[in-house]
Amino acid sequence: MRTPLQVALIGQKFMGRAHSNAWGQVNRFFELPRTVGLRTVAGRDERELAAFARRWSWAKSTTDWRSLARDPEVELVDVATPNDVHAEPSIAMLEAGKHVACEKPLAGTLGDARMMRDAALKAAKKRGGPKTFVWFNYRRCPAIALAWQLAREGKLGRIYHVRARYLQSWGGPDTPLLWRFRKNRAGSGAHGDLNAHIVDLARFLTGEEVVEIHGAVARTFITERAIPAEDGPGGRALGGKGGRKKGKSDVDDAVLFLASFSGGAAASFEATRLATGHLNANTIELNGEKGSVRFAFEDMNVLEYFDATQGPRLAGWRRILCTSTAGNHPYARHWWPDAHVLGYEHGFTNMAADVVRAVCGKAPEVPLPDFADAYETQRVLEAALVSAREKCAIRLADVR
Repeated sequence: MRTPLQVALIGQKFMGRAHSNAWGQVNRFFELPRTVGLRTVAGRDERELAAFARRWSWAKSTTDWRSLARDPEVELVDVATPNDVHAEPSIAMLEAGKHVACEKPLAGTLGDARMMRDAALKAAKKRGGPKTFVWFNYRRCPAIALAWQLAREGKLGRIYHVRARYLQSWGGPDTPLLWRFRKNRAGSGAHGDLNAHIVDLARFLTGEEVVEIHGAVARTFITERAIPAEDGPGGRALGGKGGRKKGKSDVDDAVLFLASFSGGAAASFEATRLATGHLNANTIELNGEKGSVRFAFEDMNVLEYFDATQGPRLAGWRRILCTSTAGNHPYARHWWPDAHVLGYEHGFTNMAADVVRAVCGKAPEVPLPDFADAYETQRVLEAALVSAREKCAIRLADVR
């Protein structure tokens, strides 16, 4: 029996909770080459940290994240902090020989993302060097993983169109000035938070790269927000409270852009936190010469598939409930009986399982994004912001 893979976590807010749940659940549902040990959680708020550790079964807690690099027992460090605090701890842990799993987007700026990618490449050159992972958790939805399989099997053929939207509505004028609305903390707003996910999904599903941004629009609708009395773990619905003083919101509330993929597909992307009536509408559709797929996260267990090879007599969208426990749908066999559906948290646990497999030299169920992969998504995000600012087309070859 191999010793447990000892994991440490940096961050104790929204993503800290999601990741803690995943690491705590993964041993219960997946048969893995190694079990997972929850060794240490690091965070800034010493008052809350000990209680967080007890609640989520972390063995220890510390306010000194650098101590994780010195702990010989820790093999993997999970960075679940705001975007501006991704680069320094990730690079430090890689230099200490630790595997690193980092929240998305890879960083708040392209420069930080580039440093992280380079540090990962340098560390990987060493014999037995550490691996990197990025929490693009929507890849782990069984329906998305099935769509990836269908594309790899040639069921869609050449891709003509990609259209992706991520619409939320929690960012209205009553939402306080949380870190997500501060450029020096987040890098961007809805763009880095939401477009990052759908750009990753588009690249993942098509297996192609974005080669040009043809045009983009960025809007900041709410320019001032109440400074929070206490910074909640996410948006207003997740506990943020505003005080009387106002501060400047200097990130985008919405970004829309058009793009081309390397195979010739035309693509559209839209992300906003001000789409009234939409709570978490993460959707993507691919249209190909042989078929199409479409996915909506608010109905996350379903993949819709159109088989164009059947001809007009049988033409029609097929609704596939991706919960078959007989091995027909990725990840489903590890959970509940057929049609006992999964939820948001299961994607994180599915990813934790794939991370453990990869650390142990085994293949994940579907490919995992590493720092180099996530850097390519960051380049697309940067190109779209430049396009919006300069009001012109931007070639990805010019964004390095």
